[in-house]
Amino acid sequence: MKLHHDEFDIDAALVGELVRGRFPELARRAVRAVESMGTVNAIFRIGDDLCARLPRQPRGVPSLEREAWVLPRLAGHVPLRIPRVVDAMPAGDVYPGPWTLFDWIPGEPYAPSLIDDEAAAARELAGFVAALRQLDPAGAPRAGRAPLARLDAVTCEAIEALADDFDARALHAAWARARATPPWDSAPVWIHADLLRPNLLVSGGRIVAVLDFGSAGAGDPAADVIAAWSVFGAAGRAAYRAALAADEATWQRARGYALHQALLIVPYYRRSNPRFAELAVRTIAEILAEGNS
Repeated sequence: MKLHHDEFDIDAALVGELVRGRFPELARRAVRAVESMGTVNAIFRIGDDLCARLPRQPRGVPSLEREAWVLPRLAGHVPLRIPRVVDAMPAGDVYPGPWTLFDWIPGEPYAPSLIDDEAAAARELAGFVAALRQLDPAGAPRAGRAPLARLDAVTCEAIEALADDFDARALHAAWARARATPPWDSAPVWIHADLLRPNLLVSGGRIVAVLDFGSAGAGDPAADVIAAWSVFGAAGRAAYRAALAADEATWQRARGYALHQALLIVPYYRRSNPRFAELAVRTIAEILAEGNS
């Protein structure tokens, strides 16, 4: 099932044709689709050590172009592995969008069963976020979501639309608490802005890599604190907050962004990408489990 109404037709045969046309030396390599919860790009392995990412729809094109700009500038400056851009190809006759060839990073998407110690994993991810924040954001594209106050109407509508699934009163209370937090007004920092479980690779019981930099740039550091709910449970959440020394305002803004994002994911992907929607349901449950603290 396609995820978006305007999704391009993409399959292994098309990707093989693209690869042969641009990289004849790779023509004999097997091309196979990667099963992924990703919603922006289709991913195909090219042999054992490369993969191609193709935007699923027209509005995914800027994300891929941003990623190709961002990744070389972050390489060597963060403690976890990130993808390496091998080459970036423009739109052509065979496929209407640009596409990018990356190295393949072994690992599995984050799941608690794959992690030896959640608190240690939280500290590892916090180290990555802290390293990002130390980099000079000059020239980086703006990143992150609008201030919470500007997201109020759409978030409240989403809460009401899911009233049969969740405690709407509790969700409104959690959202009101976050929305009341003063907006961020300091200098921008580098942020990944999409730290969800599918974008974290695990191997050997720990987080080893961070994927998908199509939303990265300079913005509110609260954007990367959403992992406290989108990735971790209570123990990891506490360790993550402590490692980042997140103040109350940053914490509440992040909680609001985590809630807003999850509320919009659930109805959009419930049928087309149920595993991704289930992760958003889990995020909402984590927020509700905290009460209005």
